[in-house]
Amino acid sequence: MSESLIQTPLSAALPSAGVAMRRARRRWARAAGWALAAALAGGPAAWAQDVGVGHDVGKNSAFTKLVPAAQIEQAAVQQYAQMLREAQAKNALGSDNHPQVLRLRSIARRLIPFSYEWNPRARDWRWEVNLIGSKQINAFCMPAGKIAFYTGILDQLKLTDDEVAMVMGHEIAHALREHARERMGKSAATNIGVNVISSVLGFGQIGQTLTQYGAQLLTLEFSREDESEADLVGMELAARAGFDPRAGVTLWQKMSAASKGAPPQFLSTHPSGATRIADIERKLPKVMPLYEAARKNG
Repeated sequence: MSESLIQTPLSAALPSAGVAMRRARRRWARAAGWALAAALAGGPAAWAQDVGVGHDVGKNSAFTKLVPAAQIEQAAVQQYAQMLREAQAKNALGSDNHPQVLRLRSIARRLIPFSYEWNPRARDWRWEVNLIGSKQINAFCMPAGKIAFYTGILDQLKLTDDEVAMVMGHEIAHALREHARERMGKSAATNIGVNVISSVLGFGQIGQTLTQYGAQLLTLEFSREDESEADLVGMELAARAGFDPRAGVTLWQKMSAASKGAPPQFLSTHPSGATRIADIERKLPKVMPLYEAARKNG
């Protein structure tokens, strides 16, 4: 992401009420938050189908329940709009008739219908796909279906449509699996302190969580577990849409080659290229039938 578009997350601290009491309250709050998260857990797997990777992915994190989805999505819509305005001001926003914009939106139209089974909210999202002029090798999908690709990832890696679908599916998977909401839920449970219980019951502190604990969705980093999960879900989305999931192997070969020297931002928290290629190859037998069926059905 170009420097002008990077937003630094705000820091936050609880009001001082005595160091000893503050530490005790935090210890209690952490324990209460984790216990509450465990109590909130449950529900079926994301997509408990007989084929595909649904059984390998499992249910959403209990921490997602600590923060309202609507507030996360509203923040994403606002930040995405701001990013587009800044790109437009620099003449770095791809026009609606730009060949690469048309290409990206065509691929998205094939992927999006298969997102609904993973997250019912996706049916109501106002999906957007835009292209930002930047040498950075990066792409993302914010909550509420706000997708952006940088020209660097397309131009430098010379991505095929199948490889673009793998990247886009991966990024969409982050939004569907609500990884940003999970991260903020963890922040609420561990950082708000004793107010976490009242926050869950009345959401009185959640607004503060959005601005103080990771609200800058454009720079939010996910865990390696999140990244591996997004690989699986994204591969299935691409396969169901008729894109060859074997492109995940060539994609990460290209990514690994590009990471020599300074790693691309896209790879900042991702598993190594060799690890994810091996993971993709292990899961191919589960998704190749979906791809073959999609191709057969046109």
